[in-house]
Amino acid sequence: MTGGIQRKPNRILRWAKEGSWLVIGQMITVLGSLVLVRVVTEHLEPTEYGQLALGLTLVGLVKQVAIGGILNGIGRYYSIASEKNELSAYAAAVWRLVNWAALAVAAAGIIVIICLRVTGESRWSALIASAMVFALISSYNAAFSAMQNAARQRRVVTLHGGLDVLLKIPLALGLLFRLGNSGAVVVTGYALSSLLVVVSQWCFLRRLIPRTGSDLAARRSWFRQLWSFSLPFMSWGVFTWVQTSSDRWFLGAFAQITDVGLYAVLLQLGYAPVAVITAVMVDFISPVLYQHSGDASDGERNHTVHRLVWRITSLCLILTLLLSLFTLGLHEVIFRYLVAVHYRQASYLLPWLVLAGGLYATGQVLSLKLLSELRSHSLIRVKITTALLGIGLNCAGARMAGLQGIVAATVAFGVTYLVWMMVLTARSPREPSTGCHESQSSDFI
Repeated sequence: MTGGIQRKPNRILRWAKEGSWLVIGQMITVLGSLVLVRVVTEHLEPTEYGQLALGLTLVGLVKQVAIGGILNGIGRYYSIASEKNELSAYAAAVWRLVNWAALAVAAAGIIVIICLRVTGESRWSALIASAMVFALISSYNAAFSAMQNAARQRRVVTLHGGLDVLLKIPLALGLLFRLGNSGAVVVTGYALSSLLVVVSQWCFLRRLIPRTGSDLAARRSWFRQLWSFSLPFMSWGVFTWVQTSSDRWFLGAFAQITDVGLYAVLLQLGYAPVAVITAVMVDFISPVLYQHSGDASDGERNHTVHRLVWRITSLCLILTLLLSLFTLGLHEVIFRYLVAVHYRQASYLLPWLVLAGGLYATGQVLSLKLLSELRSHSLIRVKITTALLGIGLNCAGARMAGLQGIVAATVAFGVTYLVWMMVLTARSPREPSTGCHESQSSDFI
């Protein structure tokens, strides 16, 4: 009994330390991103900012399709590899997967640039080239960070997350002064920042993963497991990328590039921050959930994870509503201090983007329940169907009402995704049958 009492305060203390590091890191990330928006909008007109937003959709493609699924596999299987004392083989499999993804990205980038030159659209070449380089470097950055977060190395994650956003500001600003105002110059600054962070990430990672040898069979086994878990994410990644990028492309097609620039600022000030805040909870709790559920063979442990995920979901919904009300009253003040004057006409739409971002992020929290149970395949239908619906909503919204229509479509998509995820995850895996389980659950929570 005494040992259990001592373990619980120790666990709570560890959680508090880890949570504090994540909160500090995300505060730096959010504040740095807001400063970055101010710096870039002072140097780029809405039309140029819209071109930058369109170019960065290619970075989103890499994150959604090539690397997104791998990141989820990295996070989910680290604890299993650690329990089996096979981290070396696991890390080798991760490295192989990321390298293959990087090669695919590089090949796709070269093909796109060649097509642009053949079709006479070479004016986009510099922006596309810099965006693809940024995406390549960011892939390794994200993979290293996912492994460190899975190992609950919160200080390291915080250090590199904050360093990345803080380096972007002087690098992007310096290149803008040196090379002139363009989206390609800004993305080049982002790529340089990511490269410096990757070098530091690699140094820390070498100390985390033991340098013991691993046999070929073990490496192949981990590769197959990671690939099998990651494949569903890649299957819906194309659809979700089209959905998350189509808002800007439809705006450019049915409205003006200027509207794309205004919408990109709204996303960065409204949608992104609330998603980042929710991501703090996800980054904090996902390694804990995965460690507790193990290989997901114990129904009682799965039930504990189920309860905790729904508690976090309720907290995220409350936070979303509070932030939406906050920005409803202060959207003009926020735009006055955080963006250049020619972007402020769109400030009244900010609360709706905050709401949309919070609804979608809450749905992502619910997906942790399925991932902790190794049921990534269960997400395929909801991800693809809601993505197709979102594409249709974006097309209709942009065509009928331009910027306002896209914002309405984004909110409608967030509502649909959250409701479907609630239905999909509502059922508890298995009710506890003994009083012993209740003691275990309370100790975990």
